[in-house]
Amino acid sequence: MRFRILGPVSLSPRTPSAAKPRALLATLLVRAGEVISANSLIDELWGTEPPRTATTTLQVYVSQLRKLLAEAEHPHQATEGLLLTRSPGYLLRVPDEDFDLARFEKLRVAGRTSYEKGEYADASRLLHDALGVWTGPALSGVPHGVRLESTAIRLDELRMEALEQRIMADLRLGRHRELAGELMALATEHPLRESLHGHLMVVLYRTGRQSDALRIYARLRRSLVEELGVEPGRAVRRLQDRILHSDPSLDWRPPGPGGAAVAPSAGPLRGLPVETTGFIGRHEATASAERMLRGEAGGRPVRLLTVAGRAGVGKTALAVQLSRQVADAFPDGQVLLRLRGALGRALTAEEAAASLLRLLGAAGDQGSVGPVPADRGRLTAALQDAVRGRRLLLVFDDAGSEEQVRPLLSAVGDCSVIVTGRRTLSALDGARHLMLEPLRPDEAMEMLHVNGGEPMAADPVAAAEIAGLCGYLPLALRVAAASLVARPHTTAADLAARLRDGRTRLQRLHEGDLDLRACLMTAYLEAKPEQQRAFRLLGLAPAPDFALWTAAALLGVSLPVAEELVEGLVRAQLLETRPQPDGRQVRYGFHELLRVLSVQLRQDESEESLHEATRRLCGAFLTLSRRADALLAPGRIPRTGDPAPEPSPYAADPVLARYSPLTWFREEAAGLVESVRLAHTAGLGSMVWELAGSAAGYFHTCAAWEEWEETHRRALDAARRADSRAAEAAVLRSLGDLAWQRSEADRALGRYGEARRLFGLVGDQLGAARCRIGEADVLLGQGRLPTAARRYGRALAVCSAGHDLRGVVGALSGLAMVDLRQGLPQDALRQLAECGRAARRLGDRRWAEYARRTAERITAPQERVAAVEVGPGMWLLDPGRLSFAPAAADRTVGVPAQRLPQRL
Repeated sequence: MRFRILGPVSLSPRTPSAAKPRALLATLLVRAGEVISANSLIDELWGTEPPRTATTTLQVYVSQLRKLLAEAEHPHQATEGLLLTRSPGYLLRVPDEDFDLARFEKLRVAGRTSYEKGEYADASRLLHDALGVWTGPALSGVPHGVRLESTAIRLDELRMEALEQRIMADLRLGRHRELAGELMALATEHPLRESLHGHLMVVLYRTGRQSDALRIYARLRRSLVEELGVEPGRAVRRLQDRILHSDPSLDWRPPGPGGAAVAPSAGPLRGLPVETTGFIGRHEATASAERMLRGEAGGRPVRLLTVAGRAGVGKTALAVQLSRQVADAFPDGQVLLRLRGALGRALTAEEAAASLLRLLGAAGDQGSVGPVPADRGRLTAALQDAVRGRRLLLVFDDAGSEEQVRPLLSAVGDCSVIVTGRRTLSALDGARHLMLEPLRPDEAMEMLHVNGGEPMAADPVAAAEIAGLCGYLPLALRVAAASLVARPHTTAADLAARLRDGRTRLQRLHEGDLDLRACLMTAYLEAKPEQQRAFRLLGLAPAPDFALWTAAALLGVSLPVAEELVEGLVRAQLLETRPQPDGRQVRYGFHELLRVLSVQLRQDESEESLHEATRRLCGAFLTLSRRADALLAPGRIPRTGDPAPEPSPYAADPVLARYSPLTWFREEAAGLVESVRLAHTAGLGSMVWELAGSAAGYFHTCAAWEEWEETHRRALDAARRADSRAAEAAVLRSLGDLAWQRSEADRALGRYGEARRLFGLVGDQLGAARCRIGEADVLLGQGRLPTAARRYGRALAVCSAGHDLRGVVGALSGLAMVDLRQGLPQDALRQLAECGRAARRLGDRRWAEYARRTAERITAPQERVAAVEVGPGMWLLDPGRLSFAPAAADRTVGVPAQRLPQRL
């Protein structure tokens, strides 16, 4: 092999002679196939105090390394070489057949799989070959930074794990005498490793050296007490007791022709992971589950509890914590069975049963047992024998389906079982279900403080931001805290700044063997192809949530098909439901980090597919927005002269029939703004200004000034890019309305004037007339009555000739206000009467009622008003002296408090 890190770091045919280039080579090799940022490489090579020339020096080292790698390349190697520049750093491509770590991992996994199948001879051979790849301590011969140090520790631990599994395979094959010398040396080399001493005690006992086995125990105990102040663990103490009593189950028995049943352990099983201090919060969930397992109020304890939740939410941690809390109720022990093998592959029911059988026979026991049966029937019988008469709590971790666990449940009888998995296994009979959500903000902060140490505690503001950017997901919080610990020169504020960029956030949340993106990807990779495509495209949906018709539009499918797809994503924990009050239709949304993943995976979609999905979504929004706008203000004239697009087939959602148009607009306001942004980014031209225009009425009604401004600025840009003067004029007129609402009189006049000029250029006299009405409204508010009256009069003439009843209503209302300001109440009443008749012909009850209401106020007994209603719900403050019918009382017209600052 040409690349070696399992021993002295080397590159064949020539290894860098200087320490720093060797360290660079080692760092690239331990993360071969991944992009490593230049900053990470600098941190590894120089630690917390890099020289000022670190970047330049790193580039020199990379150049030197490329020359050495060129010598190592095969003649047929790709011309771009093995060491590639990839933003934001470098990527080293290493063929597996030339890399000792890849070969070791392949042999180790194969050996472990053979061991789990009971094929001990194959397991021994494969693990022996795996260990033969090593030539010394991992990553030796190079200076270690934080990453190399942690990787070396991990690799050395993997080597010991493979060594111990090979020893166990040899024990099961009866090779006791051959193992004695090797284990003696290993026990001396690792005086505090209890598992090796346990294997040695079994070997000595089986070779007739019972007293020597007991002396080994005494030596181990003395070392532990003197160096660490602790006693040996429960498993080794039990083994010593069994050797003292010559327990027959310790004797090796060759496997029978059909495979012998596994002998049950003589004492309580302890098959849970090592306890850590990282479990935070979940007090209500664990208390509820504990009551279920113990039996509420003296009732029957729950036999089967499922714990479901998205990847990284802490299902396994809660199950283990819960198992410890109820340990006293299960005196025969607790065992955790992982239902996934190498690379996340789900075990078959037979593989899972065989693994459980071995755990039940060997957990907490250093003795050897025979191979397990191969067929399901004998496996079930053996499991029934193994659990008979025992009060056990079993944890089946990371279940993929009901089919996987049903055979296990039928075999373990009355044992209590906790099943964890992403999906709620609702088809399991008699199960109680617990759904885990992300942590509460205070729990997330506590987890960051416990795991991240002083940097997190020193900056609670940055820690709170980090918690939010992690979506309060426990795994993400653990990775963030570990990342901070691994870089002592980094502050919490630095980490928060790095995580803000959604494009690289998931890559940042990767430390050691904690990889958030890989964890989240498991659910995605197990989804069906059509669900994967839906997950990618739904990332285009507006945040924070979206309706079913939105999904149908993005996916280009009917509502029933869309419902099936999104509900499938919900069951796979890739989407979540957002129930709505008052029985309204349920909405859907992404968890923060899953939305980031969806955006990243969008690169797997073609540009054409993304463009079409965006076009369908914006078309559906436009269809529904137009319908709602028409219901909100009947008779409103379209804001551009362009023809309306064809109605979207994906906008058939009956929401407008069930709720008021104002309710629909409120639910979809964020989506409307986002659809304008998407249409603008996708270059959809007319759809941008049509969408903005269809929502302007809602923005006006609800005083949503910022949304009005943002959408129409994009619409104005799109209109100018498309060189559509009609659209530009319509958008400018709407922006003039907005400026007038904000009491920006000069800006409003400028926008109205420019819009009127453009309408004139395209021959749209009605559009120009509506701009004059807007200008007149502003002039009326400024007290420039003659000029306002002329603008209203010219607009009225054009709108009357063009049968624009909406324009007629606005012009007549304005003229009535001018007459009032000029002390001509009777003229104002005539104008209002005409205004009311035009509004009734238009079918607009709001303006008709306004005309009647204003006429009554004119004839009511009052002398002066502080504000006057110049349109339905629109008030003008300090209007000056308005002449009403003579009256004795001095009253003011009632003005809604929230409308006082300006006319609305």
